[in-house]
Amino acid sequence: MRRLVIEKMNNVLLYFATACVLLSFCNTACADTVEEEISRIQTAYEKLSDLKGSFVQKSHIKDLRRTDTYKGQFFIKRPMKMKWEYRGEKAQEIYISNDRITIYQKKEKQAFSGKFDRNTYGQSPIALLGGFGKIQEEFSVTSKDGNLILKPKTPMKGIISIEIEPSDGEFPISSLTIRDSYSNRIEIRLKDITINSGLKEGLFEPSLPKDVNVYDNP
Repeated sequence: MRRLVIEKMNNVLLYFATACVLLSFCNTACADTVEEEISRIQTAYEKLSDLKGSFVQKSHIKDLRRTDTYKGQFFIKRPMKMKWEYRGEKAQEIYISNDRITIYQKKEKQAFSGKFDRNTYGQSPIALLGGFGKIQEEFSVTSKDGNLILKPKTPMKGIISIEIEPSDGEFPISSLTIRDSYSNRIEIRLKDITINSGLKEGLFEPSLPKDVNVYDNP
């Protein structure tokens, strides 16, 4: 049971963390070179204290020949606090507060809590939230049809590539696509983005009902 819980946390976190990191980093306005685009990313990241918005996520699962669609909201506060709300039939909330992660599944009345750090999740994109400056060390970055293509230089939990589509709005990303080694594809489209609104610390601390079963993995 404990192993299943850990695996579940890893799978959910992988795509959630990837999305959050890229939302925090990317400014992909037109530039002459990839190096210039990366420089823009760093500038945008340094000016960012928090952001929030809504999303539509489509998970294309090749082996099951199925596409699952999810909607919800996300909140990020630098350097390492996040909240990701999935609404609908499979409603759940994911919290990251420094070195802890909690996944709360409302319908099942259960929550999974565990340690979150770079050693636990290796070279996953979430590690970049601790400080900018390693994108070129950990990714090979190219451009294709106006989008940025990030490919990990070392194994990254099965991720093959991350594609970022720029936006003309205040926040410079309209969508991102994550492809893995099993030919699965996760597409996340963003809207209603607000930056530097002064998100409160308490937003990132889970407040669980008393009847929720909590499975803790130290």
